[in-house]
Amino acid sequence: MPRQLSTGSRMCYTVILLELVCLFDLFERSDTVDALTEYTLAASKYALIILSLVIIVRCIRSMLSDRYEPEVWGYLWHESQTYTLTHWENIIGRTLSCDVRLIYPNVSRTHAVLTRNDKGLWRIYDIFSKGGVWVNGVKAGGRGLPVQHGDLINIAGESLRFHELSHDDKESYESVRTAAGQGVSPAVTLFELTLFQLALLLQHCLSSSGEQLFAIALAFFALIGLEWCCYNAMRVMNRSGFEIETIAFYLTTLGMSVAASSTPDDMYKQIVLTIAAVLLFLFMGWWLRKLGRTAAARIPIAALAVLLMVVNIVASDAVLGAHNWLEFGGFSFQPSELVKVGYIYAGASTLDRLYRRNNLYTFIGFSAFCVIALALIGDFGTALIFFATFLVISYLRSGSIATVLLAVTGAGLAGFLAVSVKPYIAQRFATWGHAWEDIYDKGFQQTRAMSAAASGGLYGKGAGGGWLKDIFAANTDMVFAVICEEQGLIIGLIMVLAVLVLAFFAVRSARRGRSAYYSIAACAAMSMLLVQLALNVFGSLDLLPFTGVTFPFVSRGGTSLISCWMLMAFIKSSDTRRNASFAVRPGRGKDDDEAEDDTPGASDNGYAPDDDPANWEVWQPCEK
Repeated sequence: MPRQLSTGSRMCYTVILLELVCLFDLFERSDTVDALTEYTLAASKYALIILSLVIIVRCIRSMLSDRYEPEVWGYLWHESQTYTLTHWENIIGRTLSCDVRLIYPNVSRTHAVLTRNDKGLWRIYDIFSKGGVWVNGVKAGGRGLPVQHGDLINIAGESLRFHELSHDDKESYESVRTAAGQGVSPAVTLFELTLFQLALLLQHCLSSSGEQLFAIALAFFALIGLEWCCYNAMRVMNRSGFEIETIAFYLTTLGMSVAASSTPDDMYKQIVLTIAAVLLFLFMGWWLRKLGRTAAARIPIAALAVLLMVVNIVASDAVLGAHNWLEFGGFSFQPSELVKVGYIYAGASTLDRLYRRNNLYTFIGFSAFCVIALALIGDFGTALIFFATFLVISYLRSGSIATVLLAVTGAGLAGFLAVSVKPYIAQRFATWGHAWEDIYDKGFQQTRAMSAAASGGLYGKGAGGGWLKDIFAANTDMVFAVICEEQGLIIGLIMVLAVLVLAFFAVRSARRGRSAYYSIAACAAMSMLLVQLALNVFGSLDLLPFTGVTFPFVSRGGTSLISCWMLMAFIKSSDTRRNASFAVRPGRGKDDDEAEDDTPGASDNGYAPDDDPANWEVWQPCEK
């Protein structure tokens, strides 16, 4: 006989069944479903804000809390003082900015440059000093001389002995440096980013139709899978620093949301472009690992950038007065966005080339061509970005404020001519600060952007719940206002903070970079993104002239997204924290594919036969 239920149990199950029936009846009522939807939407808004703050704070802690632990590559011994070589390129001179500071009257302010290449070979250059540079009694000119362990370097009568670290010494120094990502787990931060993406996808599920929902969901899950594949690839390469990629994926997620709200039919294309952007970022990081290969490709890259600009001028289509779009295979792209990467790649330089005037003149000519080409196609916003980047690179290359002031004066004249020749550019300047005086014509976009941003409040209306996305170019030129309307002002400010964190990190890492090339490229890339951010945010809010510039990573558009990810590779290459960057070779001596030193008389570890400093002869300068 089956066991009979007690009277109390029967009553309990009856109550549960009645509650389920009542709950099912409530779900059938539209007002209850609407209320549940509102509760879910409100909960997702708070979740997005909390997760955004946690993600950014964790990245800030991981990126900026580490103490400075420089790489050590060798020493210079002068009498009783030891100078540590912490870069591949070291300036020797009398000024405070020199890496090796010799406070002697005969030493020039910037006297010489001691460099190391990818193969571990050192070379010293005389950079127009008065006192001269000698290596073992042989005078080094502008072309430089090789330097090996134990060699005597004479700087204007001051003798320094060069000491290169052995393989074991480099291993010892590297082992005591703190690995990146130790204090803050990058996997946990990435998991929180995944929760952020799922919460954002939930909002789209509440606002999108069934036909569009599959493509939107596929795009978000593809992005989640892409970031975890990228993270696991870093772990395979023994890399623990993933903060830069996390911030880039965070911003890319907001851009994916904007695309899902404004153009859900193009989500498959957005997936392809996002994957291409990340793959190009990885390729750029791998390519930048070898400084010699990177520097050798500067001229071909510059030539390719010039060719792209010429094609842009000849064959591009006009959009609102600017000829900056090309159609290819069903995809439209802006060549000027790709030229940004080429411009920085060709503009950055190593220290041994910075002091050659012909290289600076070549860069000035290349910059002038890019700005003139952008003026011809009418892309005034991108021209401003290029000019600001030119100022940064010019100052970092020359260290001269006078050069920058001269460039600003010339640009002011060029800008005046551009405003005079291009009527629509002059119109945008005339509308600046007066958008509300003509809300149906000249100030149409700015007034709509400000109204939508204000209507979103602190927490926003939810993904897909705004109306600004239907205005022309809202998902590119006014994307900051779109985010503020749909996700609220708090998310909009966190989005800006994320870019500022990258900028601060790039500047902080610049002084630690192995080469001036990486430092200049990182600062230039970040200045380009900062100007781009400022023009998009302040332009859409009528605080600056409306120039039609995209927000980094967030604006819909594949070419802009690709260029932003490629610019991240420059910032990644300047990060020399232990195990932080796949774009930096481990600092433990010669790699497997590097050529061994076959210099006669050198031992296998790069040391000369006599390693006792007491037996080293002091050379006197003499010219041969």
